[in-house]
Amino acid sequence: MSIRFDGRVAIVTGAGVGLGRCHALGLAERGARVVVNDLGSSTDGSGQSSDAARAVVEEIRAMGGRAIANGADVTDTAQVQAMVDEAIAEFGHVDILVNNAGILRDKTFAKVTMEDFRKVLDVHLMGSVHTTHALWRHMVERGYGRIVYTTSGSGMYGNFGQSNYGAAKSSLLGLMNVLSLEGAKYGIRVNMLAPTAATRMTENLLPPETIDLLQPETITPGLLALVSEDAPTRMVMGAGAGCFTETKITETAGVALQGAALSPEGVMAAMAQIRDPQGQSEMPDAFAQTRKYARMAAEARGLPLPWND
Repeated sequence: MSIRFDGRVAIVTGAGVGLGRCHALGLAERGARVVVNDLGSSTDGSGQSSDAARAVVEEIRAMGGRAIANGADVTDTAQVQAMVDEAIAEFGHVDILVNNAGILRDKTFAKVTMEDFRKVLDVHLMGSVHTTHALWRHMVERGYGRIVYTTSGSGMYGNFGQSNYGAAKSSLLGLMNVLSLEGAKYGIRVNMLAPTAATRMTENLLPPETIDLLQPETITPGLLALVSEDAPTRMVMGAGAGCFTETKITETAGVALQGAALSPEGVMAAMAQIRDPQGQSEMPDAFAQTRKYARMAAEARGLPLPWND
């Protein structure tokens, strides 16, 4: 079945260059009307220009699509709200939000300033919060929404010199998890894309021989799937070079300690069993973890289960 976005309206942040541009074009090619948002700053967040966003709009219009450019700073709630209001005034509604805007200010933790740390958090985390919050009620009222956050291997696995970026990207996981639960009954599906691409932000970090493999065009098909009508929800999709994966957080079966074993020494003695991947599983929500621990403790003590699983 062909995936189309006819009648849908999308906002893509950071859409003037790189991945964002490719996402905006991909949505437009399949029928979406697109708000091309880009502050036009450099990779460290300095400077502003609307030229890049306007150029993407012209590309979309040249292919027969509809698009408008917007230069809102995603860290500014008033500007973000104005962008959403403009999109609704222009197109009538918004169905899709792709949070792609980001910056880098890489330094080791010993050398990074708190100003640079906060700025990266503001753009990646709070920028995504601002756009989502400005659209959330609108999507709830319409009973439909597709939201994607852009995470990174740095957030999930770590990368030297990127404590600010890694913290910002990993924090989006918690946001996705909660909003996928809160949005479920309103037809809102929330996912994350973890791209590995050759863009302005990574061109100096990647070996030259990998650049051709990791073009943004190899990632956008995954993004389009995550915002489609039949999209999953609460998925972290890894994407790069035409490869697609799912990243999951699982919890081991673990152990229930009691008596003298319920001590730091007992925990260390049981560490191999605690970390044993055999029988690991996903937790659908935080309370499921609480239920698991209460059940394990009750079973270890020979007590009736606090509730029926």
